[in-house]
Amino acid sequence: MRLVALFDDTPAMPDVRARLEPAHLEYLRQKVGEIVLAGGLREVPGGSYVGGLWILEVPSKERAHELVRNDPYFQAEARPYRLLVWGKALPDLPAVL
Repeated sequence: MRLVALFDDTPAMPDVRARLEPAHLEYLRQKVGEIVLAGGLREVPGGSYVGGLWILEVPSKERAHELVRNDPYFQAEARPYRLLVWGKALPDLPAVL
């Protein structure tokens, strides 16, 4: 199942990012088979982060929730998020960034 997780930063997130970025990035590296793409979202290049986005390949929505809940960022600050099923357009072409 392919899902997108959209995270909304809270006022506490700048401090959480500053303290826990290495642990968060290591967590993403360990889960790269399930969290296939991840990154912060900004309104303008170089601006402050306003949220984040993950693209997940997981067996279930419950597994996606588990991955979110176990992320060091989320454990420190339970920021709001949504999980949405993503149906890629042009499925015959690979998604390359």
